[in-house]
Amino acid sequence: MKSALATLALGLALASAAGFPAERKAGAERDKRVRFAAWDDVNVIAHGLLQLGQGLKEHVDKTKVQMRDVLAKIKVHEGAVAELAAESRRRRAEGEAVLARARGLEDGEARLLNVTAELRERTDEMRGDGAALRARLSRLEERLPEGAANGSGNGIQRILEAQNRRMDELTARLKLQQEKLDKQNVRIRSLQSQIQQSRQRPFSNTEGFATSGGAEQRDSPVAMASDCHELFLRGETASGVFSVRPHDAEAFPVFCEMAADGGWTVVQKRQDGSVDFDRLWSAYEKGFGSVDGEFWLGLEKIHAIAKDADYVLKIQLSDWGDDSASVRLPFRLGGAETGYSLRVREAGAFSPLESSLGPDAASGLPFSTRDRDNDRKKESNCARHLSGGWWFSNCGRSNLNGRFFRSPPPKQRHQRKQGIFWKTWRGRYYPLKSSVMMIAPAAIRSES
Repeated sequence: MKSALATLALGLALASAAGFPAERKAGAERDKRVRFAAWDDVNVIAHGLLQLGQGLKEHVDKTKVQMRDVLAKIKVHEGAVAELAAESRRRRAEGEAVLARARGLEDGEARLLNVTAELRERTDEMRGDGAALRARLSRLEERLPEGAANGSGNGIQRILEAQNRRMDELTARLKLQQEKLDKQNVRIRSLQSQIQQSRQRPFSNTEGFATSGGAEQRDSPVAMASDCHELFLRGETASGVFSVRPHDAEAFPVFCEMAADGGWTVVQKRQDGSVDFDRLWSAYEKGFGSVDGEFWLGLEKIHAIAKDADYVLKIQLSDWGDDSASVRLPFRLGGAETGYSLRVREAGAFSPLESSLGPDAASGLPFSTRDRDNDRKKESNCARHLSGGWWFSNCGRSNLNGRFFRSPPPKQRHQRKQGIFWKTWRGRYYPLKSSVMMIAPAAIRSES
C-alpha cells in the first residue's frame, strides 16, 4: 500500500514536472503574440498620424496661399476705392469749376444782352431823331424862300449824312455784339451739357473687381461737340481728327479744318486716288476711306450733323496748274426717306461756280449711285454712265466723286468725262487734281 502510494506520488510529481514547462512555453508564446500585435497597431496608428500631419501641412500651405491672394485683392480693392475717391473729388472740383464758368458766362451773357438792348435803344433813338430831323428839314424848306432853301440844304444834308453814318456804325456794332452773344450761347450750351454729363457720371463703384485682382473698368464719358465749329468755339484751333457726337447719334471721328472764321467738318476729300469712289449706295450711305486721307464721310453722318440747323457747304477745288477755286452753298440735306436730297438755299441767280449743281438744286437733288438711280435724266443712269455717286441733275454739270486721273488725263473722251469735274470752272472734260467738301453752321462768319 505504501509502495503504491509512493508510486502514485512519484507519478504525479513527474507529471507536474513534465506539464510545467509546457505551460510556461504556451504562456511565452501568448506573450509574444500579444507583443507583436501591439507593434502592428502602433505602426498603423503612426502611419495614420503621419498622413494626418501631411494633410494638415498641405491644408495650412493652401490656406496661406489663399490668404495671400485675399490680402492682395483687398489691397487692390483699397487702391481702387482710393482711386475712385480721388476721381470723385476731381470730378466734383471739375463740376464746381464748370459751374463757376457757366455762371461767369451767364453774367457775360447778361451784360451782352444789356449792351445789345442799349445799342438797340440808341439805334431806335437815332432813327427817331433822324425822322424828326427830316420832318424839321421839310418844314424849314417849306418856310424858306427857294434860294435860301437851296443854300441851307447842303448843311442840313451833311447833318443827315453824318447821322446816317452814325446809325450804320451802331448797326455794325449791334451785329458784332449779336455774333458774340451767339458764341456765348454755344459755349453755355456746351458747358451745360458737360455739367449734365458730369452729374450723371458714377463717382464710385465699390462692388466687384476682376478675378485677376484688378479693379473693374469704369466708363468715363466725355462731353463731345456736335461738329467741328463747336470744337472751335470751345478753343480748338489746330486742324486734325476729332470725335463728334451729333444730337441723337453715335459718336464718330471726323477731320476738322480749323480756319480763322471757325471750324469746318470735312465730309469728302480727293487728293491722290488712293481710295476707289466707284461704289454702291450702301457704301455712300455709311461712308468709306480714312478721315486722315481720302474719304467720304457718309450720307448718314452728314445728315446727322446738319439736320437740325442751317449749314453751309464749302467746296475747294484745284487743277493740275495749281490754280484753285472755292464756292460756298447754303444748303439743307434731307434724310434717307428723301434719298438724302440736297437743297441749295440761294435767293436769286446762281453764280458761275454754283451753277454746276444745276437749277434743280434749289428744289432738291436726291443722291444717286449706279445701283440706285435718282438723277434727273430719265433716259440714262448718270452714276453708271460716269462713275461714283453724286447729286446729279443731269450727267454733265458736276461730279466730285468720279475717277481720279493723274496728269496727263486719258485721251479718250468717254474716259475723261468719268473723272472729277466741275463744269463751270475747268469744264466737264478736265479731270481735277483735288477736291475738298466741308460743312459748317450758316452762322459762321463770312470770309473777308
